[in-house]
This record gives sequence, structure tokens and C-alpha cells, in this order.
Amino acid sequence: MKALVEARDLTMRFGGLVAVSEFSLAIPKGAIVGLIGPNGAGKTTCFNMITGFYRPTSGQVVLDGQDITGLPPHLVCRAGIARTFQNIRLFGNATALENVLVGMYVRQKTSWWQSVVFWPAALREQETQRTRAMELLAAVGLTDMAAEKASSLPYGAQRRLEIARALATGPRFLLLDEPAAGMNPQESQELMAFIRRIRDDFDLTILLIEHDMKVVMGVCEHIAVLDYGVTIAEGSPAAIQANPKVIEAYLGEEALAHA
Repeated sequence: MKALVEARDLTMRFGGLVAVSEFSLAIPKGAIVGLIGPNGAGKTTCFNMITGFYRPTSGQVVLDGQDITGLPPHLVCRAGIARTFQNIRLFGNATALENVLVGMYVRQKTSWWQSVVFWPAALREQETQRTRAMELLAAVGLTDMAAEKASSLPYGAQRRLEIARALATGPRFLLLDEPAAGMNPQESQELMAFIRRIRDDFDLTILLIEHDMKVVMGVCEHIAVLDYGVTIAEGSPAAIQANPKVIEAYLGEEALAHA
């Protein structure tokens, strides 16, 4: 199957520190792929290179055949890549609905000044955006919380709201940075079904970083493992669970027993 996204030999140096070295990963369209490894392994650095937050020292990021290496984040987003963050980054004083509407700005066709002067096309677009934002809140189960401030939402709801805001940008490729962080076992179980559902409903390809091995092994079809910025293994969940290097560097026998 043709890859939608390819990381080709991505390397990121900070002075004399090599955070990631020659990271390569081909992600097929429609796949759910996991990126795992110990803390400090370079996982979020890979996300930052793919999404334009960091310009790689060397290597390429290719989206559907187009080289997007080094593009600024807003242009990467416009190309069809969206992400969430390990530490939730919502606009706390804005409502849930307003947070989703912010995500739509990257696709907005009318200018800000047209809204100020109540230009008919701008008013129509605003109404369309509001309707779409409510549909996205419904998709993540937050319809009843649309008017509530983001900072007042329960933790799990904030996670889902951040995903809704990412979906509002109209992505083809969605990166989730530790979506199960802080969740209890029941919430993590529900998260797996939720990730599969948004993949199918929104025709997405998904890459996720996660430490919860039940989530990783339960939802990912392919997994890459980083250790000290280097890929030490790549393959199916079963192959990763059985890989001696991965067990030694990250999983451990106890983690495997609970995966």
C-alpha cells in the first residue's frame, strides 16, 4: 500500500546533542501506527519535525508525494497534518465551541475584515463553521459542553476537545501525543474504540505516541520503537512484543505481561 506520509532519514541535532538520528518511517494511508520508547527517546522530537515545529538538521518529510520538509506549522497544517500535544494546549478561557472554531481558521476563505463589516459571504461562512464545529463536538461526545469554558471541562473531555480542534483543521494525517495520559483503564479502553472510529469516520491516517501498552498493542497495526533517538525495532504488535531489544530497552517482562 502506498505511503501517505514518509519520514526519510530525519535527524535533529541541538548543538552537540543528537536527539534523533536518521529516523525513517513509511505510514500507509488509513493506518494507525504507534511510536513508542522510553522517556527522552526522541518521540516528540519526531512529531515536531513532521509538523514543522522543528526544521530537521537533515532528512525529509513527504506527504502524499510532496516534500514538506521545513515548512512552518501553519503551512504543514494547511497541507493536511494536524496534531495534539502531550500537555493539553487548549484556550482555557474560551468555550469548547470556540476552541473548535479556532481550528477552522486555517481553512477560512473570507478575510477577517469582511467579518468586521458584516460582509454577507463572511456571515455565511461563520454560520457554516459553527454548524460544522457543533458536528465535531457531537463526534467526540461534547455537545452538552459546547458553551462551557475549556478549563472547566473534565480531563478526559479536554483530551477529546483537543482532538476535535485538530479535526477542525480538515486533516488527512493526525498525530496524537500520549492521548491516554492521565486516563483510567476504562477510559483507555474507550479511547481505543474512539481512535478507530475517528480514523474511519474522518478517513484519517494516524500516528500516536503512547506509554500505555494496552492502548498501543490494542489499536496500532504497526509500531516503531525509538531508544536514544535511534530506531531499534519496527513491525507488527506481535513482533514488537517478542523483540528482545525492545524488551530490554523499554517494555520489560512486567509490561509485556499486562499488554
